[in-house]
Amino acid sequence: MDTPVQDAPAVASATVPPTSRPAARGPESSRAHRLGPVALVVAGGLSVQFGSAVAVLLMPRAGALGVVTLRLVLAAAVLLIACRPKVRGYSRADWGTVLAFGAAMSGMNILFYLSVDRIPLGAAVTLEVLGPLALSVIASRRLVNLLWAGLALGGVVLLSGGGFDRLDPAGAGFALAAGAMWATYIVFSARTGRRFPQADGLALAMAFGAVLSLPFGIVEAGDRLLVPSTIGLGLAVALMSSVLPYTLELLALRRLPAPTFAILMSLEPAIAATAGFLVLHQALGPTDALAIALVIAASMGAVRTQMPKKAPDLV
Repeated sequence: MDTPVQDAPAVASATVPPTSRPAARGPESSRAHRLGPVALVVAGGLSVQFGSAVAVLLMPRAGALGVVTLRLVLAAAVLLIACRPKVRGYSRADWGTVLAFGAAMSGMNILFYLSVDRIPLGAAVTLEVLGPLALSVIASRRLVNLLWAGLALGGVVLLSGGGFDRLDPAGAGFALAAGAMWATYIVFSARTGRRFPQADGLALAMAFGAVLSLPFGIVEAGDRLLVPSTIGLGLAVALMSSVLPYTLELLALRRLPAPTFAILMSLEPAIAATAGFLVLHQALGPTDALAIALVIAASMGAVRTQMPKKAPDLV
């Protein structure tokens, strides 16, 4: 049976002689060690939201489901070539985890792109982020996280303009369903990262998700998926919205508690609003700026309360 990743330090501590153990971390080193996963999540958020803005520009050519297929198929090809994951030596539970991860990934992308095909990008991301927020409240054991989640939710509602009654009902429903799949994605991404080395599990999950999405894309877009310029834009979306952010998130979840990761996802509406302004020329008003500030404050507060007060002495 494979040894979980989080058990490795304990094993090393028991087998390495005291004189050869690593020196204790200094305050600055410990702080950098804890903030590293947070930086990975933020970088992934920037990449995925700017990739989503590019995807909106691609939709008139290939349709929502066609864009999903291009994104997942091309991302899977890149990851399989880069990682060359092995397929032997894994248990049935390992394969069940990676297939569930791939199904969640595919479902999240399909529902999200169906949503942004009907409602604005910022509103879709705002509704979608409610899934990770709910996960953070359910999974966390600290009462203070209810405060941070509530503050983030206030920013999310404010960013929506105070309500979603003017949105297309189907688009809003797709976004909410995508949020539920996003929460599922977080759970199985963390489990996959513990069971598979490097990004091997991500590559296998992406391949399975691509297979699931392929029939939908073929039915909607057909031979339009084979136009060279469309493939080029699809590759850009795949790299920005799948390969880079999913890899960064998988690495971050190996060292970051799921509740903290989930509340960090509250940054996504703010990032999406910025991407919409820069790529899609969607204006940001004072209310939007206030909403972004609330969401960022909630995310920073959640990270600080989740970090241990005293850093461990050994690696």
